[in-house]
Amino acid sequence: MNRDWIATARTLSEALPYMQRYSGAVVVVKFGGNAMGDDEAMAEFARDIVLMRQVGIHPVVVHGGGPMINELLGKLGIESRFVRGKRVTTRETVEVVEMVLSGLVNKRIVQAINDAGGRAVGISGKDDDLMVCEADDPELGFVGRPVEMNVQIIRDLYNAGLIPVIAPVATGMEDNETFNVNGDTAAGAIAGALKADRLLLLTDVSGVKDASGEVLTQMHPDQVRAMIADGTIAGGMIPKTETALKAVEEGVRAVVILDGRVPNASLLELFTEHGAGSLIRSTEPRVKPRGLRQGGSGL
Repeated sequence: MNRDWIATARTLSEALPYMQRYSGAVVVVKFGGNAMGDDEAMAEFARDIVLMRQVGIHPVVVHGGGPMINELLGKLGIESRFVRGKRVTTRETVEVVEMVLSGLVNKRIVQAINDAGGRAVGISGKDDDLMVCEADDPELGFVGRPVEMNVQIIRDLYNAGLIPVIAPVATGMEDNETFNVNGDTAAGAIAGALKADRLLLLTDVSGVKDASGEVLTQMHPDQVRAMIADGTIAGGMIPKTETALKAVEEGVRAVVILDGRVPNASLLELFTEHGAGSLIRSTEPRVKPRGLRQGGSGL
């Protein structure tokens, strides 16, 4: 028999305990970066999400769309301005952000999942007042910080066998108020409100690295805080790890920061012994890890 077929069958057999472990679990996946503009990468991501749903997981997709926003703003002649690495969102800009995220990007992901055989429904943080925000920083304009979460609509969707795909656009406390929300922040808030089993933050690095540049496969919140304080965690990894800490505090069992450029990254994390990326959680696993750490069975 073909060795590749045998290897595929063995892989599926070895994944069985992890599939059983996650059956019925809620897994929030933050999708973004360059993969969103690549048809092949988008299709691969969609297949992974459909496979999760097929084996009994309730995947919830939250996406970004920064590059697409920049592209359309450029075409419209609207200058993008950033403060401390965050986009300044004016009343004019937030309309473009909503068009891109809730329209173009959201529906591309929905279509990719449906093309892969799933049943996806696209919504934004505005639907059913899912995510209500207030201004995060006056300098940033209409950039929101979630202050009220109403996630029943998400539960209704996944309990009906549907895959929610959520654009990080939110309503405000005032009438006709719209906020742009950082994709990681939105994913963390949604995962926390759902008390999700896992939050997977797909990024463009292999995980959280120590002072020597090695990826840390498993971390405790106190360790993360110490590394932020001493500068080991710096730059764009700070907001991601802060999102992870807040999500864990709000009841998410574990957060994983992993490289979304790796083929089938989410499946590697959930369904293989060693997992992928850096896992952050507040409690020790009930199963003693073998090797680096157990991805699917790190309970």
